[in-house]
Amino acid sequence: MSELKRTPLFPEYEKNGAKTIDFGGWDLPVQFSGIKHEHHTTRTKAGLFDVSHMGEIVVKGPKSLDFLQKMTTNDVSKLTPKRAHYTFMCYENGGTVDDFLVYMIGENDYLLVVNAANQDKDYEWLIEHNEFSKDEVVIENVSADYVQLALQGPLAEEILQTLTETDLSEIKFFRFENQVGFSAISASAIVSRTGYTGEDGFEIYIDKSSGRDLWNKVLEAGKDKGLEPVGLGARDTLRFEANLALYGQELSKDITPIEAGMKFAVKVNKEADFIGKEVLKEQVENGPGRKLVGIEMIDKGIPRNGYAVYSGEEEVGFVTSGTQSPTLQKNLGLALVKSEFTIEGTELYVQVRKRKLKAVVVKRPFYKREN
Repeated sequence: MSELKRTPLFPEYEKNGAKTIDFGGWDLPVQFSGIKHEHHTTRTKAGLFDVSHMGEIVVKGPKSLDFLQKMTTNDVSKLTPKRAHYTFMCYENGGTVDDFLVYMIGENDYLLVVNAANQDKDYEWLIEHNEFSKDEVVIENVSADYVQLALQGPLAEEILQTLTETDLSEIKFFRFENQVGFSAISASAIVSRTGYTGEDGFEIYIDKSSGRDLWNKVLEAGKDKGLEPVGLGARDTLRFEANLALYGQELSKDITPIEAGMKFAVKVNKEADFIGKEVLKEQVENGPGRKLVGIEMIDKGIPRNGYAVYSGEEEVGFVTSGTQSPTLQKNLGLALVKSEFTIEGTELYVQVRKRKLKAVVVKRPFYKREN
């Protein structure tokens, strides 16, 4: 069995009482003080996440825009320096290679932040489909160079502002600064107003040599504000409540972004031909045969990934994610079902072990923060 990969912050986990698990080949903390506690701390105060397992791929060169327009579903031509957007790479059948963020660092210079388990696959996909010369497009996997931290929650800005002279209030949603200095930290960082929790906050990319110092500085700065380290368990319940897709569950090689309800990041009318465009355009124009919906359990039980969903005796789909929502105290799920069963109020049944339990289609997202 191959040895688990570890982020540069691994030595800090034990100091904070982390319980680690194998997450896609990485030895990562599932929790520090407890999943529900960390969830509520992030919703009400702030949580600090080590997400250094995520992948970073640089695409640059005079033809980088043309290349990314062909490879991704969103319209990269709309980006300007210091802005980011959410996008997909797709297969010819419309299924999803990956979902990720594209940061425009400068002219002909982009940073792709991809899912950890997909970073090698994504890099190879980009290399395989690059028809430009090395002088025109350079693709480099720089994942090993970065530590990535996510500081999320209503007090995130207040805490981080104590460590930098950069005015963080000036960084709007899906924008970033790329030369942010922190007190007593040698390297500067990219700081973006993005996240995966449904809360306000920042994602910080810094050279791995300064990662541990920054982690400890941020924890110290937020100690009096109730900031705590948060693991993967709460990261999942937080993103689930906000209905943020998880690759391998809401999105996969067999699930298109349109089926997953992510039409906003699929620009089928952009001039460039991107991989999968024909299928996705047809789904946008005519509607997909199945769609992602929110379900709330009426009967007692939790809908889990892979559980079958029925209307009467007919199997109409399956659960992609589900849990007891720590914020709402309800048993909720996301399910991919035939389009005719997606109207709010529709009664469905979830196969939980040997029983079919009643559920109802409800509005998404389950949780939306108050601005």
